[in-house]
Amino acid sequence: MRFFSSVTLIAIIVGTALSAGPAARALSEPAMNGKADIRPIQSPSETVPGSDAESQAADDVTGAGREAVAISEALLQRPPARNDATLDDLFVRLGEAEGASEARGVVLMINRRWLRSGSDTADLLMTRARQAMRERDDALAVELLDRVIAMQPDWAEAWNRRAVAFHRLGDPLAAMADIHRTVTLEPRHFAAWAGLGHILREIGDEAGALASYEQALSLHPTMPRLEPLVETLRRELYGLNL
Repeated sequence: MRFFSSVTLIAIIVGTALSAGPAARALSEPAMNGKADIRPIQSPSETVPGSDAESQAADDVTGAGREAVAISEALLQRPPARNDATLDDLFVRLGEAEGASEARGVVLMINRRWLRSGSDTADLLMTRARQAMRERDDALAVELLDRVIAMQPDWAEAWNRRAVAFHRLGDPLAAMADIHRTVTLEPRHFAAWAGLGHILREIGDEAGALASYEQALSLHPTMPRLEPLVETLRRELYGLNL
């Protein structure tokens, strides 16, 4: 069992979120015009990155998964200069994506990059950890991810997946500590920022949650379900008419 100071951790994580340029500025700016098509909010296990719903984007090849695979393959057929796209290239494409379908294809490619550690052994342990999480054996997933992180301490996705497992085990402080490490290693990790928002909202820090959600949207503008949450939180916190 890991023990953390809640005051210290929350200060560190929220400070990181509030120091993010676009998110911090958005807190004091007027909200966007128009009404959001607000959908029911999913439970944390469905919306926190790395959960079953999030894993399907990378693991399933049926339905929306097949569509995303087709889009990503089409993107990879672009001129040779862009075939070997770097993460920087992919984030540019994500910001310029014309609609949610194209964005899903780009996100799939980003997730594939994030899931590569450079070590076959670490990758195998990650695969086993993800399988354990799909089977709701989060304690086993934490044990496996402990080994992965010991081998590859600079692998942001390993920290992110362990954060999800900790959250599902009811340890939000450990989850926030791992999210902090994730976004330190990969500041563009939109799923980790969204996950932080979910946790902060659960513990009653709506301002911190709003900043985290806005940071996620600044990186992934069409991230599912976040925009209605942002609009709701702005209205609750600042009484803005949206």
